[in-house]
Amino acid sequence: MNQQPHILIVDDSATTRAVLSRQLEVYGAKVVQAEDGEHGWELAQNAEFDLIISDVEMPRLNGYELCQRLKGDERTRSIPVIILSSLDADRDIEKGFMVGAAAYVAKSDAHMHLIENIEKVIKRFRFSRSRCILVVDDSVLIRKMVVRSLEEAGFQVMIAENGKQGLARIQERRPDMIISDIRMPEMDGIEFCKRVHADPDLAVIPFIVMSTNNERGLMRRLFDLGASSYLVKPFNMEQLVIIVERMLSDQFLILIKQKETCRVETKMTMTGITSLIEALEARDPFFTGHSEGVARIMAQIGQQMNLDQDTIESLVMAGRVHDIGMISVPDAILLKPDKLTEKEFAVVRKHPKEGVSILEAIPSVQPLLPVILQHHERFDGKGYPNGLKGQEITLWARIAAVADTYNALTSDRPYRKYVSHEEAVKIIESVRGTQLCPDCVDAIKKLTPYQLGTFQL
Repeated sequence: MNQQPHILIVDDSATTRAVLSRQLEVYGAKVVQAEDGEHGWELAQNAEFDLIISDVEMPRLNGYELCQRLKGDERTRSIPVIILSSLDADRDIEKGFMVGAAAYVAKSDAHMHLIENIEKVIKRFRFSRSRCILVVDDSVLIRKMVVRSLEEAGFQVMIAENGKQGLARIQERRPDMIISDIRMPEMDGIEFCKRVHADPDLAVIPFIVMSTNNERGLMRRLFDLGASSYLVKPFNMEQLVIIVERMLSDQFLILIKQKETCRVETKMTMTGITSLIEALEARDPFFTGHSEGVARIMAQIGQQMNLDQDTIESLVMAGRVHDIGMISVPDAILLKPDKLTEKEFAVVRKHPKEGVSILEAIPSVQPLLPVILQHHERFDGKGYPNGLKGQEITLWARIAAVADTYNALTSDRPYRKYVSHEEAVKIIESVRGTQLCPDCVDAIKKLTPYQLGTFQL
């Protein structure tokens, strides 16, 4: 088990509890014991557990009753329960699953199958807890039933009464799956499905339709619109949960595979692009290391702004290629030690668009193109090439502009010497809100010279 699970053992036998505790602690679990169902219920309400393992035959509150009570309470229904019992008849096992147990293990088989079941259940529920599902239905009863079943399986759930509300909820938080009715006021499920799949960023979200209408023509229409599955009401809630788990699990594995393929492709692409950057920087000794320096600073600013690791890695790549368009600038202009004429500067101002032209045909670097195009835009709208203003400039490009400015100020140039970290920060602060993004300026101000110069890529 990669992450230490917190497990509650509920059994009226002190010997059984001790044996189980030793067995689980060997596997790295943190174990709490309860002597009967009532005691287990009290503990479950006051602590966060990854799993509860319960006997059936106990005084005060038996295992079935405990499981039922846990699944009936919003605070505890997402905790998975494994029933571990000497009762191993089919009717006993069936009853265990009916009250909401995630697994049922006979005590006679515990030495062979308990750990296997624990790992499987914890893995499944940890996966579920990281997934959010949007349920859209105008029926309060249906919403409550679906939400309860999904929460019992460990999922986070958002709700909406119609498609219009559903679109608003998606803006608040992007769900990992959408489950929607068809017949709803204001915006029905058909229009909602259309709207979701019209947005390329949302179209990949699995969309399950639930309806009392079982007409084949309607089903085919919704599948054509992008629906992933169609459930006819009334349906078994366990059936819904199984479909949701399977679809999310399959999608997760596909996304992981796609991400790894993209990572390999991007690495190969970046190797070729890096050669171009090195050729560019070799033309001008004052330019050597500029792209790498900007990449390092962008990564540090990203960390300071609490961006996720994937975004920070993208910032590094963006920093490395942001000036690739400069390769189109002639040496007579690039290496000129004096101030450029307006005509010469007009040539330099073309480099963002030239950079996009060089890389736009490569699919894996598409997310980096706005940085290449916009890193010379100004927050007040007086930059180039398109005069974008404020939030019209993407965040990555705003970060690049600050990093580019800092690196240029703290590096030697043909027309001036470098300035100190303190002086560079003072200059950057003086153009906060005019040339540079205030949030990005505030982030770099919190960084030390050590952080800005030694970030490990």
